[in-house]
Amino acid sequence: MRTVLRWLLAGAMIFAGLSHLFWARRDFQAQVPDAIVDRLPIDRDGVVVASGAVEALFGVALLALPRERSRIGALLAAFFIAVFPGNVDQWRKGRSAFGLDTDRRRFVRLFFQPVLVVGAWWSTRQPRDTA
Repeated sequence: MRTVLRWLLAGAMIFAGLSHLFWARRDFQAQVPDAIVDRLPIDRDGVVVASGAVEALFGVALLALPRERSRIGALLAAFFIAVFPGNVDQWRKGRSAFGLDTDRRRFVRLFFQPVLVVGAWWSTRQPRDTA
């Protein structure tokens, strides 16, 4: 089950990363918190491109670097925590993207982020010997 989840997560990360870079850039810009672009020398598109590259690399790393699996999983879980404020900002400011066009949908979306964190962590851990 861990392997299946890890492969699904890797595929999702590669897909999400590529969508950041190509066909969904405007939607992802809705998730960039104002505080990021107000305080750092980067615009929304720059944040989207950078995060998309990171996501695609996480997906590839999950598949290509099995000896680093637990480290990659921990970093991916931390990444999911780090981008969570963008989801909160999207909900608080009522920014529609990805079919999240109501406050309720944007709010419900917030509860999926912990699932991603746990999935990244759990799917990359070695199961303990039960003997």
